[in-house]
Amino acid sequence: MSIDSQPSISSDLALLGLMQLVSPALPIGAFAWSQGLESAFELGWVKTEADLREWLEGVLEDGLSRCELPLLARLQTAWATEDAEAIAQWNTWLQAIRETAELSDEDTRLGAALVTLLRSLGLLPGANLIPNQPGYITMFAWVAHYRQVPPRQTLIGFAWAWLENQLSVACKALPLGHTAAQRITEHMRPLLVTAVEVALQREDEELGPILPGLALGSALHETQYSRLFRS
Repeated sequence: MSIDSQPSISSDLALLGLMQLVSPALPIGAFAWSQGLESAFELGWVKTEADLREWLEGVLEDGLSRCELPLLARLQTAWATEDAEAIAQWNTWLQAIRETAELSDEDTRLGAALVTLLRSLGLLPGANLIPNQPGYITMFAWVAHYRQVPPRQTLIGFAWAWLENQLSVACKALPLGHTAAQRITEHMRPLLVTAVEVALQREDEELGPILPGLALGSALHETQYSRLFRS
């Protein structure tokens, strides 16, 4: 019996490529950044499992679904069409809406680390397509395009990596056990899917995070006395 397995093989390779991209083992240093969460702990805004769940819900709804996730979809399309102008435009836009030095630094440093990794793997796009100071979102979208990951799965993978990172931060900085982290994961999984659905439907004029509390906490973190994380 002859079975054409090529479509399945392509899908499997795309899935593995996405898993590689969102793995905590990816050597870009994402573990060193908390995205403002450490400051929320220090300020007493997040002290319990319930507090953390509420915080993550807010950041997902008012942050990722309005910013990183819809940007990923737009950037992946721009990479697919080799639209250097659109790639540069969205990369610059993302840099401009980062409210604090730490949030901006995180995006550019992780982007630079991903560029370095891709260069060592021979996976960089043409130099004419790479914008000045490419951010993490920009390069994440490139790898997803190169790996032929469907945009919806790209967004799901990014959201999952964000959640895992945030829970890892909480397990290190809060008295939060791994079982509690798994309870939060179970609660957040359907919310990630909903956030991706919403992000894919947003128009350009709807984009931009609405997270004043996170921005304030991030700014205060810059002078926090004792820190485990860089943001």
